[in-house]
Amino acid sequence: MYKLCIIFACCFGISFALQAAKVDTIEINSSYLQKKVKIAVVTPKSYQAGQTRYATLYLLHGGYGKFSDWLLNTPDKNLVHRLCDEYNLIFVLPDGGIGGYYLDSPINATSQYESFIIKEVIPKVDATYRSINDRKSRVISGLSMGGHGALYLSTRNPELFCAVGSMSGAVDINTDHWNVPPERRKAIAERQANIWPSKQDKPEFYLNNSVVSMTEKMKTNGLAMIFDCGVDDFLIEPNRELHRRLLYNQTPHEYTERPGAHTWEYWQNSLPVHLMFFKKVLGI
Repeated sequence: MYKLCIIFACCFGISFALQAAKVDTIEINSSYLQKKVKIAVVTPKSYQAGQTRYATLYLLHGGYGKFSDWLLNTPDKNLVHRLCDEYNLIFVLPDGGIGGYYLDSPINATSQYESFIIKEVIPKVDATYRSINDRKSRVISGLSMGGHGALYLSTRNPELFCAVGSMSGAVDINTDHWNVPPERRKAIAERQANIWPSKQDKPEFYLNNSVVSMTEKMKTNGLAMIFDCGVDDFLIEPNRELHRRLLYNQTPHEYTERPGAHTWEYWQNSLPVHLMFFKKVLGI
């Protein structure tokens, strides 16, 4: 038994040493959210050894999630650490709140998530870490609500990003276009009642703030773009519609449908594909 314990301890130590990416949790006193908010920053093993500056991936969580989701919810709990080391990128995992889709709320002054990410998170990261403060070295992606957020933030702020990705993105925030039962639509609307106007009162809000309606701006911006969705996902049709519109206006992009649904197993398989795409764009 004693020998087995020694062997286990040695193996655990080797595994830990190989997974050398470092995770920091930072608290930002946000004026746009009127509270202290945590984000995670993951730096690769090589970051500790020199003065090199690094490109940055902003990786966004989904609608019911929080900043730590990508670290805690993937079946492989070392996924982000491993990819961080493999691609020598800084990963930034911001908090996007519950159901706000990374928008600035028109009715709630404490739910200004676009401003939080753009005006507080990015400057904080660039001031604290050896990130390259240049759009050519900054990319963004996310899952579900975070897929919408990545496309939304990059489309509205193209001076900050060179490439964008979306995994199973809620690219149309109007739930009438989702393949979900009426009771789920009702529950989502109730959850968002304090941050968004109702669809009955302000239907234009849902049209104007859905990235599926922003394809002309995407074409003008010219960011490198990749997005995908599982064929059994309830958001597959909005993603197909975004793909169709981008084809129609001849906006370059990569779109893929793969087996899978709205699950962490799907996103775990999707993230490495996005990293390979970003590697080509960043030239790393």
